Amino acid sequence: MLDASKYKVGYFPVSGQYTKWVKKDHIEKPPVWCSVDMRDGNQSLVIPMSLEEKLEYYKVLLEVGFKEIEVGFPAASNTEYEFLRTLIQKDMIPQDVTVQVLTQCREHIIRKTFEACKGAPSAIIHFYNSVSVAQREQVFRKSREEIKQIAVDGAKLVKRLAAEYEGNFRFEYSPESFTGTEPEYALEVCNAVLDVLEPSEENKVIINLPVTVEMSLPHVYASQVEFMSENLRYREHVVLSLHPHNDRGTGVADTELALLAGADRVEGTLFGNGERTGNVDIITLAMNMYSHGVDPGLNLSDMPHLVEEYEKCTRMHVYERAPYAGSLVFAAFSGSHQDAIAKGMKYREEKGLQQWSVPYIPIDPHDISRTYDADVIRVNSQSGKGGIGYLLEQTYGYDLPAAMREHFSYLCKDVSDREHKELKAAEVLEIFKSRYFLHSTALRITDMHFSRSGSEVQAEVTFLAQGGQTVVKAKGNGSLDAVSNALKAFTGREYVLSVYTEHSMREKGSGSVAAAYIGLKDKNGRMSWGAGTDTDIIKAGADALLSAYNNMEV
Repeated sequence: MLDASKYKVGYFPVSGQYTKWVKKDHIEKPPVWCSVDMRDGNQSLVIPMSLEEKLEYYKVLLEVGFKEIEVGFPAASNTEYEFLRTLIQKDMIPQDVTVQVLTQCREHIIRKTFEACKGAPSAIIHFYNSVSVAQREQVFRKSREEIKQIAVDGAKLVKRLAAEYEGNFRFEYSPESFTGTEPEYALEVCNAVLDVLEPSEENKVIINLPVTVEMSLPHVYASQVEFMSENLRYREHVVLSLHPHNDRGTGVADTELALLAGADRVEGTLFGNGERTGNVDIITLAMNMYSHGVDPGLNLSDMPHLVEEYEKCTRMHVYERAPYAGSLVFAAFSGSHQDAIAKGMKYREEKGLQQWSVPYIPIDPHDISRTYDADVIRVNSQSGKGGIGYLLEQTYGYDLPAAMREHFSYLCKDVSDREHKELKAAEVLEIFKSRYFLHSTALRITDMHFSRSGSEVQAEVTFLAQGGQTVVKAKGNGSLDAVSNALKAFTGREYVLSVYTEHSMREKGSGSVAAAYIGLKDKNGRMSWGAGTDTDIIKAGADALLSAYNNMEV
């Protein structure tokens, strides 16, 4: 049995007055994004990226459009150090991009960090020390005043070295384990650091509030952020930043509520890679904003490419159900879901809508280079007529009548159930063609001639059966009806031509090919179906008629 008594609340809520964020119902503009994939994400990999892999991944981050990238902890390893030196010496940092480096508040580490940054066109020196109750008591065994002094001494040193070293430097301070720290004490430490750094309009300072470990519900963090935002000194010259982890699985919620609470900037990673359960997922955050009509300022239009590069460089896997990026997040297997999606797509096309409002699909998959046929309508034993019919229509141009769609859906579901697998679009097409197209040569129509008398059509149809040809004449209210009556006369079998539809397949890239669908009802009321395609619509209809006839149960 689990023993919950060993746990207690380890965070410190602020007073109820810091809840202005509650009255806001959406994020109006994107934050400043800072990718920490190269540092926080990289240090959490089983096999950290090599120099070559880091360079490749760095280029991906530039393609996405990050203007601030934490490239590493240069004092931690030779690879980290050499990576930054490579970027600087090979002039790989664009003029509008700032690289960020992390350092503890320890003198020799800070000095080596500045050595690594020498000559950088723009760099953020991100220094930190842990201020939480647990770290103060268990790790450092120092008083609040002693811990604050570490932060102040670190601020003095980075300020002094920035003046001595070649480069353009900005500063960022993180009270690590902010969520396990008394808010008023975290504020005291941050204000002491700001007093040293003296932020100004020309030299803004970043104060970063890390959810080093998630401890509370998201609304608690939001109120803590609002408390800091309203009480920090030099607030107009401070960029208030967030760095949430995902231990409780609510990193995205933490971040979104904290942005409502006054934060200006977010540090996170693509697909949420990071220590333990990961950093906050910037992909999800940005796409959430996009789905509310806010341009996130990041280029995520080729999601499959981002997934491929991420998996190649990190050796990690993007979960199939990961929001927006997972291979199955747009997939609909349920028949009722497929039907609603198909009808929603059709409604949108009929109305010429620009606004996206398709049931079950929160954003247009095309926006991130996903496709309707491969990513949305997926066929298995749970699928329905609407989805399967939509897939056949969208991918191959066959627009089946409603009752035929239902019949066809059961054929597909039976195959999927029997073979215990998902059916790809090509397999759906093969089932359609093998069942409904004319394949038998036992009975064929080799020639047709028509004449009209008033509203009546006279047909002269040549049938080939058992090696001999027979010409049959019949009348009807149209060409196909006349051919059908000729077939009845030739075979001696009665049925009702219950359904006939046709359409051009020109818009699907098939030239002037026409498709025809026939439904025949026998004397017992059972339906059989056939389909045909040809450049001659009469020929397409005749093929569909013979196929439906051959599919009639004896």
